[in-house]
Amino acid sequence: MKSFLHVISAATVAVSLVTASTLSSDAGPRARYAPTTAFDGTWSVSIVTYSGDCDRGYRYPLRIWQGRVYKADSDPNYNVAGAVGRNGAIGVTVAGAGQTATGIGRLKGDAGAGIWHTTNGECSGRWTAERRG
Repeated sequence: MKSFLHVISAATVAVSLVTASTLSSDAGPRARYAPTTAFDGTWSVSIVTYSGDCDRGYRYPLRIWQGRVYKADSDPNYNVAGAVGRNGAIGVTVAGAGQTATGIGRLKGDAGAGIWHTTNGECSGRWTAERRG
């Protein structure tokens, strides 16, 4: 069984900026790209694999600041980048060591949920998040 970290590159949770079509279509362009502080803080993200030969689950710390998603630790094995719209729509890409995964979903208040998949289609699942501070 491959670990999610190996599939995503030895602990890589790299999140790339999302395009307008990746975020929710239920809000206008300003809502998608305008900086927001409503979701700022440290988040604990739980990743569960439902399909594929990856480890069952992981937990990672992420930080949101002004609508952008970053990793909340100094682990050099991965990078994180992403974006959160004013309506809570979030897009994330996980990459490292030549592997990439993408996640989309929604944050509301101090919680969130969504789906993820590796770009090569090898694994997929769901994620949940809680704001920690």
